[in-house]
Amino acid sequence: MPTHAAVPTGIERTFDEGRFLVSKTDSKGVIQYVNTLFLDISGYREEEVLGQPHNLVRHPEMPRGVFRLLWDRLNAGKEVFAYIVNLAADGAHYWVFAHVTPSFDPTGKLVGFHSNRRCADKSAVTAVRQLYALMLREESQHSRTRDAVEASSAFMGSYLDQHDLSYDEYVWSLAAAGAAR
Repeated sequence: MPTHAAVPTGIERTFDEGRFLVSKTDSKGVIQYVNTLFLDISGYREEEVLGQPHNLVRHPEMPRGVFRLLWDRLNAGKEVFAYIVNLAADGAHYWVFAHVTPSFDPTGKLVGFHSNRRCADKSAVTAVRQLYALMLREESQHSRTRDAVEASSAFMGSYLDQHDLSYDEYVWSLAAAGAAR
């Protein structure tokens, strides 16, 4: 287990567009595999991450309501695309556009998750940061984690409804806007 909890430094780390951070976890989100780029960007050594919960790299400015959506979808056997800010071992952060899929054994039993993450487009990050800041504000009004997650999730649902978008339409609208640049 890593011996320190990273403190955000405000330093942003990026990586080349054509490269992917890859990780695989068991069904509880415990890391089973990471590629070299994951290690390079996160600043962890392989022995520090294998066997650890994937939320090891969770940035405190990442709304819990997004993770609720992610876990609900994955546990229902569906894929998820999401913009995520992660926290490196040294306190740097890095934004990714994640594609997370459930993994099944030959009998169809859910056995884990596979995630490919590419460097997130700057314009998409700017847009999603606005929504995430509002979600975090909702979370901060609650002392119990469960209540904070509920409030954050409800806010995201309301925000999407006001814009007449599903979550997927919202994410892909950001991706399309970045691709058009």
